[in-house]
Amino acid sequence: MTTHRRGALVMLGAASFAAASPVRAERPLVVASKSDTEGALTGAMIALALEHLNVPVVRKLGLGPTLIVRGALLSGDVDIYPEYTGNGAFFTGTEADPAWKIPQEAYETIRRSDAEKGLIWLARAPANNTWLIALNGDFARERHLVTMADFAKVANDGLILLAASTEFVESPAALPSFEAAYRFSLPLDRIISLPGGDTAVTARAAAQRISGVNAGMVYGTDGALSALDLVVMSDPAAAQIVYEVAPVIRAAALERFPAIGPALARIFAGLDAPTLRRLNARITVDGEIAEKVARDDLTERGLIG
Repeated sequence: MTTHRRGALVMLGAASFAAASPVRAERPLVVASKSDTEGALTGAMIALALEHLNVPVVRKLGLGPTLIVRGALLSGDVDIYPEYTGNGAFFTGTEADPAWKIPQEAYETIRRSDAEKGLIWLARAPANNTWLIALNGDFARERHLVTMADFAKVANDGLILLAASTEFVESPAALPSFEAAYRFSLPLDRIISLPGGDTAVTARAAAQRISGVNAGMVYGTDGALSALDLVVMSDPAAAQIVYEVAPVIRAAALERFPAIGPALARIFAGLDAPTLRRLNARITVDGEIAEKVARDDLTERGLIG
């Protein structure tokens, strides 16, 4: 999970990154990720970067959903994995706090909270993987629909049939938040609610007008957005929580290998929304393996040899 401003980043030149001295350890660091496309991609990037620093690594990519991976990090079974700032709202039980809708404040809030648990949030990517709504391209262009305010007008006129997950429909932080911010209401008979959160399904339904659907729930960095004729509605009222991805590492692991911080900062600084959409599309649309996509990107950027 799952739009921009960057936090302070510690940068290393490509040469100094490549010249990192070998390190030794009694046990390898366990690198995990959630069982989704972007998790596999960014988790593989972390693992490759650590190996480039000669840090011994064990991969547990695709370990499971958020609560499983988060629990493993807290227990010490996992040392590092990519997580989203917005999930801090749920980790801390403060979903109503407006700080979660402001990139820098969201990052700082979860960074401070997790520091008390012995977890360190490293530099985050400047891409917001939050919930969004995308419209069929022809439908949006014919009506000049660009923002959620535009969407609200056609929704109130009964012109929208939305495909979305049950979570998106029911969670106060998702569709209800859009409805409150932009003053529209989608009745249940204008929504096709799906039990899973697979945005490849909802995006394709909107793009191809399957069963009359013309709007689909998507995430801001979905690979499908690069491959399908969709127009993503912008969220000028900032109705949604911000989800910027960052590596989260146990403090003890970072103390053992301090070079990890600046190395991963350089990697994640380059992951803006267009870049993540393009890389995710290579996995979800083209069928490439996440590890290969991650290795190709880091090699092209001169971050690993």
